[in-house]
Amino acid sequence: MKRTTTKLADGRELIYYDLDEGAERDAADRRPLEPVDSRPELRLDPATGDWVTIAAHRQGRVHLPPTDACPLCPSRDGHLGEIPASDYEVAVFENRFPSLAGRDGRCEVVCFTPEHGASFADLSEERARLVLDAWTDRTRQLSALPGVEQVYCFENRGAEIGVTLAHPHGQVYAFPFVPPRTAKMAAAAATHRAVTGGNLFEDLLAQARAATARVVLAGEHWTAFVPYAARWPYEVHLYPHRRVPDLTRLTETERAELPGMYLELLRRFDRLFRREGEAAPPAPTPYIAAWHQAPKTGGRELALHLELFTVRRSAEKLKYLAGVESGMESFVNDIAPEAAARRLREVA
Repeated sequence: MKRTTTKLADGRELIYYDLDEGAERDAADRRPLEPVDSRPELRLDPATGDWVTIAAHRQGRVHLPPTDACPLCPSRDGHLGEIPASDYEVAVFENRFPSLAGRDGRCEVVCFTPEHGASFADLSEERARLVLDAWTDRTRQLSALPGVEQVYCFENRGAEIGVTLAHPHGQVYAFPFVPPRTAKMAAAAATHRAVTGGNLFEDLLAQARAATARVVLAGEHWTAFVPYAARWPYEVHLYPHRRVPDLTRLTETERAELPGMYLELLRRFDRLFRREGEAAPPAPTPYIAAWHQAPKTGGRELALHLELFTVRRSAEKLKYLAGVESGMESFVNDIAPEAAARRLREVA
């Protein structure tokens, strides 16, 4: 993998990742951009102890532009976007409308492919591995920044999720604090250790592999399963068999198996709502793919894993977070985890 770092016209960092060691990435950003003036503010909610980001500048970000004005497409044929090159493989740049910035963290955009109409599931295993290597590199680089507590790599796909740019891309957040969900998992893991003497995530994986009704895919180094208390209609967790804190600690054999399993999961999600006799589902399945990595503080018992889920519960229905979920954070799932796992196995 070749890594080339450059700057955009407003001073933001842009990084190209290429399989070809000879790739030349010297295209200049020719846009007349003013320096970014983003001033997100972190406020601590005294009632819950959670940090909340106030980022009013994000109201002005681009929202579902037409294809010929997509800022994530390569710059060619008169179009000037966030990526100056006329073509690329994987590109990462600082978000122009970040939720976190400066001493309070960092937000980056990860473009998986130059093809606007594609998706992550359309990538080859080789190109998916390149994205994995980019995530790993960003985890390593951002974790080393002063004040960063946790690096979070994720993808939002679909307008139903709230995506504002249709081009296949993900994001990386470098948090200056431990986010609420991670803090809850750390507390649960500490309690589990005190009560059982074992590691919570190792035991969750062992239980899922023993209860085969919830297993979706099983490889030599990874297992994908529906959690016992899944919150979302279709929710799959992907664990390495060897507990590691983050992407940087995976071995080469673990990295080699991951792209194929990840792509298979995404492709099964896209087949979930295909009706009998139809060549394709009515629309791509919206999903969130979230890579959970251990933070610097209090993360000793935590484990790297993927949580992949969709808000779609049938071809015609979405799962909305209504009063009990949004108001009380108490989830109600309409589909039994065992039934969800069975359906995900059926669409192989």
